[in-house]
Amino acid sequence: MTAFILVSGAHTGDWVWEEVAGRLRESGAEVHPVTLTGMGDRRHLAGPNTDLDTHIEDVVELIDQVEAPEVVLVGHCYGIHPVLGAAGRRPERIARIVHLDAGLPQDGDPALKLVPDQAVRDRLAQDAGPVGRTGDGWRVPPPPPGEWHRWGSVAGVPEAALARLSERAAPQPVRTLTQPLRLPEAVAALPTTGVLCTANGSSIGMVETVLRLGDPRFLALVDPRVTFFELDTGHWPMLSVPGELTGVLLRAAAGEGYRLSAPGGERPGHLRAFLLDVPERPRERVGRVDLYLPDADGPRPAVVFVHGGPVPAGARPTPRDWPAFTGYGRYVAQLGAVGVTVDHRLHDLTDYERAAEDVAEAVALVRADPRVDGDRVALWFFSGGGPLSADWLAAPPPWLRCVAATYPILLPPPSWGLSGPRFRPADAVRSAGRLPVVLTRVGLEVAEIAVTVEAFLTAAEECGADVEVIDVPDGHHGFETLDHTEQARDAVRHAVRSVLGHLRS
Repeated sequence: MTAFILVSGAHTGDWVWEEVAGRLRESGAEVHPVTLTGMGDRRHLAGPNTDLDTHIEDVVELIDQVEAPEVVLVGHCYGIHPVLGAAGRRPERIARIVHLDAGLPQDGDPALKLVPDQAVRDRLAQDAGPVGRTGDGWRVPPPPPGEWHRWGSVAGVPEAALARLSERAAPQPVRTLTQPLRLPEAVAALPTTGVLCTANGSSIGMVETVLRLGDPRFLALVDPRVTFFELDTGHWPMLSVPGELTGVLLRAAAGEGYRLSAPGGERPGHLRAFLLDVPERPRERVGRVDLYLPDADGPRPAVVFVHGGPVPAGARPTPRDWPAFTGYGRYVAQLGAVGVTVDHRLHDLTDYERAAEDVAEAVALVRADPRVDGDRVALWFFSGGGPLSADWLAAPPPWLRCVAATYPILLPPPSWGLSGPRFRPADAVRSAGRLPVVLTRVGLEVAEIAVTVEAFLTAAEECGADVEVIDVPDGHHGFETLDHTEQARDAVRHAVRSVLGHLRS
């Protein structure tokens, strides 16, 4: 018999697992939903010294009481921290660890690092006082009703369940979120399953994309003992799709699931050749900025290409040397404008503010160049760089003649933690006025990205924004190097002509 130990996220208790636990028991499994110290009906046991070790010990004690030969630990959100800590102390008892819409904490990471919302992280960091602090300073209140989405998407959760979530939520001891997690090497050897909730912004396809970029943190995921499942729901699948989640947990315990493949010997998609045969052009490198110069006298308009991400800090080559961006830079220069690429520092989801500063600095550098007509500049955003367009859409300067976006993310997924008013192009477009926007949309887009594009277009239509949509029906995300079709080539030519047309009008 398999025993499931279910550990929920911050502010909750064993009660969130009621439907899933009942269904698992009906299947013949042994089930132990956990109420951690200070949570649920054990909230009276919390104190200023309640920390992550306290919660780890809660799970260890339960493991020691279970007689079943196979123990599957399931950690949801914050719950993955005590789950991994307990697995490190009893690795011989654990058959599998399930990350239920949870991150991949590394040794030394506090749970605070994985809280998605920046505003929440900032508040928790301020609340994290010295050990022994008394009063409410040692615990964090749960989100007020209506704000649970700041911890993750509530898509699919019935209103009654949301109300119950608020009614039964308990304050979280701060030290459970700020104490670093310590992971023995034995944990890395345990079989693992990731259950990704697509409405919260994660999917197998997105994991594979990051893996191809060479992020070393993800290389361990190609181990055959690691499997994946997707659920088409938000961050609370035990409340939104308990039946589907039950089936996934049973299959995970049996070792089933999708397995990632290691990047093969073939060239990764983002490093394949650009779909247009564009001749070499003079290129100048200034710091993080490259300029592709046309054969022309006098100042020329400029197009600044802003890559997506996050891109791992150690990725080589860096985006400005990827064939797509060298191709776009050369193509624009061939047609008489200055092509500009920039290596901004979007290495993690927490880096958007820094990346925005890098882009603003690059634009200032370009406009100050005597070979550039500083009153005729376009900004072109790609993929995960899409949120960086919001600043420019919200308050377009007079010299900005056009904003372009290609397979962009235009409304950050809930799991990204960008819930503030900034970095939300689908909202910012309402302030864009008559600024032309050229949007290239691919038909074979990742669903989690496609929905953000539709949200942007809906907002644009409602406010009468000037948006031109260029469709690539058979195109993939990154089609400039993946799809060498005439349809794809026409789309690139069309988009570049439109952008340059706005610069010259």
